[in-house]
Amino acid sequence: MALPRIFQVRSLKMAVVAVGLAAVGGCATVPDTPADSEKVVKARAQARWDALLKGDVETAYGYLGPGSRAVNSLEAYKVSIRKGFWQSAQVESAKCEGDSCEVYAQIGYRYRGSNIKSPLAETWIRQEGNWWYVLK
Repeated sequence: MALPRIFQVRSLKMAVVAVGLAAVGGCATVPDTPADSEKVVKARAQARWDALLKGDVETAYGYLGPGSRAVNSLEAYKVSIRKGFWQSAQVESAKCEGDSCEVYAQIGYRYRGSNIKSPLAETWIRQEGNWWYVLK
């Protein structure tokens, strides 16, 4: 004996919802590996440096963590940035443990008429579901 059409449609909808919930729940249980974190942090760090190189201080400010933004206004951050100082920036690696990452980059700048390349280490933290640069 076949079920009336209304029950077939309702059963199909419930099955689709159940599968969807299982898929979403499955995604939530995928572990966040250090390699995943390192990839995300490297991309965010490079994007921040790219913004600084373009002189887009507002975008760079958006990568500061909530704590850094709470104690540093955009205006104060703009004053602290020397536009045009940096000539290049290449994020090379990130090493993450838990909710903290150290990012290593090569920064190029001009000093007294010379082009200088220098290593730089930055700290990034995971907070509120995203990775943020810690302004020191």
